[in-house]
Amino acid sequence: MDNLVLCEANNVPLTPITFLKRASECYPNRTSIIYGQTRFTWPQTYDRCCRLAASLLSLNITRNDVVSILAPNVPAMYEMHFSVPMTGAVLNPINTRLDAKTIAIILRHAEPKILFVDYEFAPLIQEVLRLIPTDQSQPHPRIILINEIDSTTKPFSKELDYEGLIRKGEPTPSSSASMFRVHNEHDPISLNYTSGTTADPKGVVISHRGAYLSALSSIIGWEMGIFPVYLWTLPMFHCNGWTHTWSVAARGGTNVCIRHVTAPEIYKNIELHGVTHMSCVPTVFRFLLEGSRTDQSPKSSPVQVLTGGSSPPAVLIKKVEQLGFHVMHGYGLTEATGPVLFCEWQDEWNKLPEHQQMELQQRQGVRNLTLADVDVKNTKTLESVPRDGKTMGEIVIKGSSLMKGYLKNPKATSEAFKHGWLNTGDIGVIHPDGYVEIKDRSKDIIISGGENISSIEVEKVLYIYQQVLEAAVVAMPHPLWGETPCAFVVLKKGDEESVTSEGDLIKYCRENMPHFMCPKKVVFFQELPKNSNGKILKSKLRDIAKALVVREDDAGSKKVHQRSIEHVSSRL
Repeated sequence: MDNLVLCEANNVPLTPITFLKRASECYPNRTSIIYGQTRFTWPQTYDRCCRLAASLLSLNITRNDVVSILAPNVPAMYEMHFSVPMTGAVLNPINTRLDAKTIAIILRHAEPKILFVDYEFAPLIQEVLRLIPTDQSQPHPRIILINEIDSTTKPFSKELDYEGLIRKGEPTPSSSASMFRVHNEHDPISLNYTSGTTADPKGVVISHRGAYLSALSSIIGWEMGIFPVYLWTLPMFHCNGWTHTWSVAARGGTNVCIRHVTAPEIYKNIELHGVTHMSCVPTVFRFLLEGSRTDQSPKSSPVQVLTGGSSPPAVLIKKVEQLGFHVMHGYGLTEATGPVLFCEWQDEWNKLPEHQQMELQQRQGVRNLTLADVDVKNTKTLESVPRDGKTMGEIVIKGSSLMKGYLKNPKATSEAFKHGWLNTGDIGVIHPDGYVEIKDRSKDIIISGGENISSIEVEKVLYIYQQVLEAAVVAMPHPLWGETPCAFVVLKKGDEESVTSEGDLIKYCRENMPHFMCPKKVVFFQELPKNSNGKILKSKLRDIAKALVVREDDAGSKKVHQRSIEHVSSRL
């Protein structure tokens, strides 16, 4: 068999952009995009993407050039996930929640030839460009404005705008066919930057092969059937919308695009378009709980929700499901090209009491079909931890869907891939059934008197308390034990003036968990600080907690001394 060779017929590079061509051919009458009053079919989306790709080629965009985009979840953002890689170029979706300084850092690092900017962010990008010095060796990218599809506003770039490029693009049948043949499946398809909450963001390079495998594994892991109606509550700039930009095309589904993610927008679009699927970080659950449906009639089937990014407690999942959603927990990271673990439901779990089902549902799950392996390893010995659901270690993964590496950062790439695994930095356990559960980020573990305390475990108990809407637990200094838990809490609206107090919550915690795990201080906020992806910024909370000191006046009593917390809190 060794004399059999690969050829053009049996060795076609894998790329998710082929999902667009297939959708246009197999689902010609299906709606591809809904955005307000705008509707496109899959053949129309195919035509628009081919036209845009032809225009990009005419602007001398070639293989491995970077094309950046700063835009919300509008049709242009979706279309560029196909049209940019169709030219051989690399898409760089930029987080719209970043400030001008951070975006300038990204642009200097990525060196895009073209930057597409939604009109909403035109003032921001002008500020960004002022921060980037003019340099002949690294000129400013060409700016192309994205207006609303039916807008008559003239582009501020004087000559080019998004819809104008689509109108001007003239792909030939042969050129269109060649657009879907990539040179090498390991070529980069996207350059995605990490959140950069503790340092400058790193540029994660994703390959065509990795994106293809991740998109298909998400379809299988989430059990996404044919013709889903997918509501874009997850930003497409967030790891290419967890690769669902391509997954929805593969299933011939409908993309419901919304510019701003609010409870009224979510509920309105669910009712108008019969939404079947959506993805979000747990922060969006708060929107859902605080908002309300205008249509209270029972639904024939719940909206399927894939969540990840942080670990939502079981009680929060239960509250959301009571609103007509079915939550599936996943786990992934930018470096993994989207979700790599899915909490696949086992039939025998249906026989368990509800509270046990909810506990099982909040696990991160088992590896998807395209991930080669996942393990939890002792960070010192590098040995696999026992599968007892108790012994903690670092979650490590390996597989062909993972990133190629960090752009221009070989040291960080080598560190991430050391010992033959992608080291996630997440601390977790493996249960006897093989399901992985995150316990904390390595930097969020609280070490009190030699005991490791999972902040997530303390937060789970706090979320059960009726008046608690959001909770985050970090370490604060302790003169005897080194560290002790400190809780930051947001109460439900209308409950701020209720009898709920710091003493009530501490007493409740002491009644529901081991005393060494109980918070010694509870700080009430109107809003917890979050990063650009909606994750709670525990680094800022740790800074606040450092201003708090537990004074041991005697063995039987503990008093918390507050040092200028008002000054620290005022910065948030």
